[in-house]
Amino acid sequence: MKYSTAILFLFFSLTLFSQEPVKFTVQFNEDRIDAVISVCLDGVNYNTDKENLVLYEITPNGEQLIPSQIESGNLAVLWFVLNGISEKNSKKEFVLKHENIEKSIGSEIALKKDYKDLSLLKNNKLILKYRFATTYPPDGVNPIYKRSGYIHPLTSPGGETLTRIQPPDHRHHYGIWGPWTKTHIDGREVDFWNLIKGEGTVKFAGFVSEYEGAVFSGFKALQQHIDFGAKGADQIALNEILDVRAWNVGEKIWVVDYTTSLNCPLKNGILLDAYRYGGGIGFRAIEKWNKNNCTVLTSDNKTRIDADGSYARWCIVEGESGVKEGRSGILFLSHPANHMHPEPMRVWPTDANNGRGDMYFEFVPIRHNNWKLKPKRNYTLKYRMIIFDGKMDAKTAEMYWNSFATNPEIEFGK
Repeated sequence: MKYSTAILFLFFSLTLFSQEPVKFTVQFNEDRIDAVISVCLDGVNYNTDKENLVLYEITPNGEQLIPSQIESGNLAVLWFVLNGISEKNSKKEFVLKHENIEKSIGSEIALKKDYKDLSLLKNNKLILKYRFATTYPPDGVNPIYKRSGYIHPLTSPGGETLTRIQPPDHRHHYGIWGPWTKTHIDGREVDFWNLIKGEGTVKFAGFVSEYEGAVFSGFKALQQHIDFGAKGADQIALNEILDVRAWNVGEKIWVVDYTTSLNCPLKNGILLDAYRYGGGIGFRAIEKWNKNNCTVLTSDNKTRIDADGSYARWCIVEGESGVKEGRSGILFLSHPANHMHPEPMRVWPTDANNGRGDMYFEFVPIRHNNWKLKPKRNYTLKYRMIIFDGKMDAKTAEMYWNSFATNPEIEFGK
């Protein structure tokens, strides 16, 4: 029997308050892989010191413990991951219990912080580093290129570094990052991307939270977009909360979410001008990737020849690698809730950088249209990166996008 969402949440909450086991079924209406599942627990007393909420899958061989993790906030959400392929028209049954013994499975993704980086590691294998300290350019290069608040290195499961910072051709490129390029504040142009202009920059301002768990680990960082041209002191044009989390799906694939939430404190807001670069999520690839050994495939079957300026739900960027498979790559996923989804892209063509064909990729929500951010409102862009070794085909990419785009159908009952 199916219920409306409101009735389901009420039924689910009342049942959990009575601490009775709650059964639910997850129905898959499309093929998914490494599906991240969320279940709303709003109103549930999940903070009790005496009991824990424990999740089991109901199988022909009995109840099997499933690692799960609760994320609290305005809404409480139970998260878990179904590893491997979940086929279309299949379903799985689960039961959630209050138990007075600890059965949680310890986190395999750890946070490690030193004086300049916060690292995410899977069984001591580096997934990524977030640089919160200021990075200065090499000696002899204008110090205006200094920057903090970016991801580098991002590594493949086999240990290949995939990102690059401060390349001589574009000193302002910083691994995985996303400043806005052409903007207007009260009619005045401000560029937070091209640092050499001296109009603005983005800097790390502090960690909002750091979290570890059996299902995901990560952090939230405050990044400030600073306007150098305001009257008087420099002003904050945008407050950005960057939420980066790595999902515990095994050691053959890294699954990393990159969520950016923007809030403008200025009286009249800020205009993000239409331009081929800006915001979203940008990626400058390692130096050895070029037109001869690096490929692109989008959800609309476009390649490096014709992907630039087109729209996509996902994009595979892969190239030559030192791992045993010989290649590594990143599948970039754009969430359906994003501004201008399917999302426009900037993809360097094969003749980029004086014919070398170096690789640069970005989802650019303002590629073709302006975007006005009103003051004191929150705007969120959600992306997921699937980092892999070897090759990935379109069918697999589509399954990963299905897993990211929507939650499967969930039906509750005793």
